Amino acid sequence: MEETLLELMGFQKHYGDFHLNCSLKVQKGCITGLIGQNGAGKTTIFKSILGLIAGDGGKIRILGKDPAKLTAKDREKTGVVLADSGFSGYLTVSDLVPVMKSLYRDFDADDFRQKCSDFHIPENKKIKEFSTGMKAKLKLLIAMSHQAKLLILDEPTAGLDVMAREGLLDLMREYMEDGERSILISSHISSDLENLCDDLYMIHEGQILLHEDTDVLLGEYGVLKLTEPEFKRLDKQYILRCKKEDYGYSCLTDQKRFYMENYPAAAMEKGSIDQVITMMIRGDRL
Repeated sequence: MEETLLELMGFQKHYGDFHLNCSLKVQKGCITGLIGQNGAGKTTIFKSILGLIAGDGGKIRILGKDPAKLTAKDREKTGVVLADSGFSGYLTVSDLVPVMKSLYRDFDADDFRQKCSDFHIPENKKIKEFSTGMKAKLKLLIAMSHQAKLLILDEPTAGLDVMAREGLLDLMREYMEDGERSILISSHISSDLENLCDDLYMIHEGQILLHEDTDVLLGEYGVLKLTEPEFKRLDKQYILRCKKEDYGYSCLTDQKRFYMENYPAAAMEKGSIDQVITMMIRGDRL
């Protein structure tokens, strides 16, 4: 049986008209992606996991424990990157080393310094003088520097150019090589998640609309493009969402092969994360 490092079970949080109700799991050895529009509830989930905000119902378990029962040693097994957090801009990387040593028993100063050098992060320059990309790289290197079993990364590649993002994604892949660690990551950049994550949760207006293995989503999902007569004749048992278009209908399915075999004349587009998000949010249930 797979070990679950993080689980939300019917977790709820309410802000005025916004209602979060979420269940998800992050299994050992897996990178799990959380995708959704701004305001969908991603950051609320991350802050709830970390105990920065209190929930209104349901449960959270981290490393098999209730968050309130985590010891200091347990918390050392978690690495975190949040968009609105970080060390003082007046510190340098050299200043951070003794701070990290005092916080984490498994902090590897030599490895941290080497990776900073590899990513061209200067040791003696104040963080406030760093570029957006350098700050993002430093946050991730700090989260990884103390051998955490679980990384919780909220938009870690936001604001980075293509090359900088790819460097961070490679670092995450390397971090996962021993098979004992896990990552929960959110990102607006679907291509990052397509090439990185083992499974994906899609959230919209506080609700999980879809959970799927990334390989299944990219391999089995598709969007049918149909005229009005074709739509009327269609066997709709495997249609998840449909959307009226000028030419007829777009239909999202998770059984692409069924429709390719039974409706060979119909136009079928491969399902990408962006297409699935658009169809799940804007499409209608039948």
